[in-house]
Amino acid sequence: MFGTIPSGANAYTKVAVETGVTSASPHKLIVMLFDGALVAVSTAATQMKAGNISAKGESISKAIQIIENGLRASLEKNVGGGIAANLDALYEYMCNRLLTANLKNQPEVLDEVHGLLKDLKEAWEAIGDSAAGRAPAAEMAAPLPRDPLAPQASRLVKA
Repeated sequence: MFGTIPSGANAYTKVAVETGVTSASPHKLIVMLFDGALVAVSTAATQMKAGNISAKGESISKAIQIIENGLRASLEKNVGGGIAANLDALYEYMCNRLLTANLKNQPEVLDEVHGLLKDLKEAWEAIGDSAAGRAPAAEMAAPLPRDPLAPQASRLVKA
């Protein structure tokens, strides 16, 4: 009548994740992508060891999607220079390794990708911690109050 406990827990988890995404900073969103990829790779390793081929494939596909459509797609290559290019190549490498792990049932390859993702996540979190301690000058300056009676520039455009 009221549904099962697992479906209720899944609904709660989905709402919690959606709420976290909508209220997260861009930096936190990247951390969440790393978390999702790490969980997917760990789940794939567990499924691989258990011999559950279809679940292993689904988890590896999920990890690849997160890396390709989340982490890799978020790179700003025109702004990030060499760092962005290196990360792009590393993300491509990880996806290729995940495909290899899936095809050849190699848990050590999953461990390799998991280690790379973990290291990148830790570095990303360290960057966030140091960046959070210092706000940009534009954010530090308080905006001047607007005087509604002061003369304003015209918004009319002459033809």
